[in-house]
Amino acid sequence: MSSRTLDQFLSENLDDLKSKGLYNVIDPLQSPNGPMITISGKELINLSSNNYLGLATDQRLIDAAVAAAQKYGVGAGAVRTINGTLELHVRLEEKIASFKQTEAAIAYQSGFNCNMAAISAVMDKEDAILSDELNHASIIDGCRLSRAQIIRFNHSDIDDLRQKAKEAKESGKYKKLMVITDGVFSMDGDIAKLPEIVEVAEEFDLMTYVDDAHGSGVLGKGAGTVKHFGLSDKVDFQIGTLSKAIGVVGGYVAGRQQLIDWLKVRSRPFLFSTALTPADVAACITAIDILQNSTELHDKLWANGDYLKKGLKALGFNIGESETPITPCIIGDEQQTQQFSKRLYEEGVYAKAIVFPTVAKGTGRVRNMPTAAHTTEMLDRALSIYEKVGKEMGLLK
Repeated sequence: MSSRTLDQFLSENLDDLKSKGLYNVIDPLQSPNGPMITISGKELINLSSNNYLGLATDQRLIDAAVAAAQKYGVGAGAVRTINGTLELHVRLEEKIASFKQTEAAIAYQSGFNCNMAAISAVMDKEDAILSDELNHASIIDGCRLSRAQIIRFNHSDIDDLRQKAKEAKESGKYKKLMVITDGVFSMDGDIAKLPEIVEVAEEFDLMTYVDDAHGSGVLGKGAGTVKHFGLSDKVDFQIGTLSKAIGVVGGYVAGRQQLIDWLKVRSRPFLFSTALTPADVAACITAIDILQNSTELHDKLWANGDYLKKGLKALGFNIGESETPITPCIIGDEQQTQQFSKRLYEEGVYAKAIVFPTVAKGTGRVRNMPTAAHTTEMLDRALSIYEKVGKEMGLLK
């Protein structure tokens, strides 16, 4: 028999979310997560995937995954520090280090795990972390887990960062200071001001930590935000995911050899969770090989992103200040945003509503993510549907 207290808590809070248009319904796919998807038998243009380069369905990755599973099995069988480290894991980490231009790298089971692992392995209650106010939830949780003092600075506001870094340094209260930022902010598509952040870090002796989940494969000819700015030797922690542009699953931390050595003996997700599967690792290696040998997918992603962005802006939608292919259509009201997404779905476009708590209240949006796998014909069809629904709902003149 379930707890009455729990039943009351869940019922009241679920009803509250639904009444405010904040309850998210999950739609199972009946197809691969490509440029076109099938949900409940309905074929839709997919503008909600993080499969930026289309690698999640690339036959080369599929073949590599199948071959690895046949050779090594479907699971690693143990945590990395006992006997779950396969030669494939070592090859992947060497490949990531080469890709990110660092001395070494360490692979984790997810990008979320990376932030839970790396921050708490280095920072503690005697330290302070300066964190951009729009950083991803995994960064926020990693900071909390570390027990360090969290000092939020205004989004991409270098003057605010400098002032707060100065105050933290001069207070004498903290043994170590770190500044953390996303490389690309996933809800608005803007890029962190890394050169200026690094300048502040050097001025006040801050460790630098960049979560490049949405920058890897997208910026720096695919190598990410840090490479985009030519700062590979200036950033202490490069964090990334293997589940977005890379198209598989997992995450990594790249940096100096000593840092990686420390994480291998002190980061808890590495020590206490089974290693990535052989199939996943082999597919990741193949994906990075592709990115290192050609910019074709990267270039197609940007061409499609620019095309969709130009089309939505011409129609009159508020697309914010995105600097990347991520293209939000900012509606504002949560319930209207949910209705807009629903009508797009009914007309043939899958673009999920993004509302509080993922974004601030009153800034609900439909986030569009064109990929390298979309055709111009798909994007033209999506734009015509956006125009139809936008006019129908009074969002466009």
